[in-house]
Amino acid sequence: MTHDHDLVLRPTAEQTEAALNPPPGRNGGDLVVETLAGLGATTVFGLPGQHALGMFDALRRSDLRYIGLRVENNAGFAADAYGRITGEAAPLLLSTGPGALTSLAALQEARAASAPVLAISSQVPTAGLGGGRHGYLHELPDQAASFRGVVKSVHTVRTQSQIPSAIAEAWTSALTVPHGPVWVEIPQDVLLAETPVPVVTGGDTFPEELPPRPELTAVAADLLTRAERPAIIAGGGVVRADASKKLRQLAERLQAPVVTTFGGKGAFPWTHPLSLQSWLEDRHTTDFLEDADVLLVVGSGLGELSSNYHTFAPRGRVIQIEADLGKLESNHPALGIHADARLALQALLETVGERQDPTAPERVRAVLDKVGERIASQDLTLEQDVLAAVRAALPPGAPSFWDMTILAYWAWSAFDAKAPNTMHSAQGAGGLGYGFPAALGAAAADPTHPVLAVSGDGGALYSIAELATARQYGLNVTWLIVDDGGYGILREYMTDAFGQPTATELTRPDYVALAESFGVPGVRTSPETLEADLAKALAAPGPSVVVLPAVLRMFAPTHLD
Repeated sequence: MTHDHDLVLRPTAEQTEAALNPPPGRNGGDLVVETLAGLGATTVFGLPGQHALGMFDALRRSDLRYIGLRVENNAGFAADAYGRITGEAAPLLLSTGPGALTSLAALQEARAASAPVLAISSQVPTAGLGGGRHGYLHELPDQAASFRGVVKSVHTVRTQSQIPSAIAEAWTSALTVPHGPVWVEIPQDVLLAETPVPVVTGGDTFPEELPPRPELTAVAADLLTRAERPAIIAGGGVVRADASKKLRQLAERLQAPVVTTFGGKGAFPWTHPLSLQSWLEDRHTTDFLEDADVLLVVGSGLGELSSNYHTFAPRGRVIQIEADLGKLESNHPALGIHADARLALQALLETVGERQDPTAPERVRAVLDKVGERIASQDLTLEQDVLAAVRAALPPGAPSFWDMTILAYWAWSAFDAKAPNTMHSAQGAGGLGYGFPAALGAAAADPTHPVLAVSGDGGALYSIAELATARQYGLNVTWLIVDDGGYGILREYMTDAFGQPTATELTRPDYVALAESFGVPGVRTSPETLEADLAKALAAPGPSVVVLPAVLRMFAPTHLD
């Protein structure tokens, strides 16, 4: 019996010619870029540094497009978004020590959100490794150890012949479910030395599939078919697996109401009769889900945000489909199915029976009506109007990237993403500064749509330098900055907890003037003119900034009766 993966690929005549007659002047950096190109990469992100110059010089001899950001963490956020939009591993080229470490927060977000990022860092020369010569600039005692607890896998290179295989192995790891960031490090001298290794001309990799165990899906299908009040929680795993259509088919067959987590925005149609939307920070929704006799959780670990801050206590049987083994049954006992969401949903579609439940849409409407009444009682017209203006201005297929700011918290619950894989935020790890650099990565991935970034003034200050990146590459990103004078959500938290805020008020620049100093058009808007100003900015090619001075408030997350 012959397996496809066992076949030996014979080189083509062109590959043989390239291998036997390499161009002069190639070094270890060329092996890096040749391997990336062979694996299918077309765009790389990063920031050069002393030890990494061999890689960056090799870019000059390649067809790879380079998008250079101004801060390594922002380059990581851009690669994260590129990976989410394309489903491909996004290469991130970094230098040793401080440059590498500055990317850690971005890689944490990519890990939490299952975004495929292939980070390749330089290292000090091999003489300084393993207890050898010390005192190199940027040297860390154990650089790989700094990343081992953050990324999916770490791959170390010590010779040039290891480069193609190490990068291919890392690429496979990044794209094996659950997707995620991976780390490769290569010493400076290995990158700089002339190489006898032939030109890398092939790069097929085979990310492993993760099908469900059939005995588990058989039990799950039986439970769902016989359920009286089934419900579904759809998480980010549905989006990453491109399984939204299968989710809809299953929900309709079961007549099961669906709520999408904040990471799963767009996984289920917002206005569908079975859609509970995303009101997870609401006791009415939590009560409904707790009352389900069979609850199917797909692609979510039911973490803090997805469980209404760990107040969710299901009374029925839980079935959890999760590709990340560490998240399976980590918060609630369940029939745990370790599988890719798409393959598991397909297996359920092939085995589940059809249910008739004409009351399901009525029960969904009742919950949404209660949520609406609760929000209406809190005098939050400004916030709802602002969010509605953003939705009206943003074309339906255009992606949006949201920083950790009050308007984003509203969007998690109340924004109609219109389609899967179009609304992204930093809610995986929760760091500031994600929105704008991530939007730049998305614009590099797909220039056919305008891209919206949303930040508060506090988060915006993390990313100001990337206005230069947006201008340099002409990236089609409109950046909405909601300026409330400080860290607005922390101001609310501290006021609620301690009676007054501390360390939340900020001196800010004139964001419009600052944008214009970078050659980026800027406009100051108001809640009344936001929709028109934002639509105009999104319709114009290239980057732009829209500043909205406004103090927004959060809705009370739960009712107390």
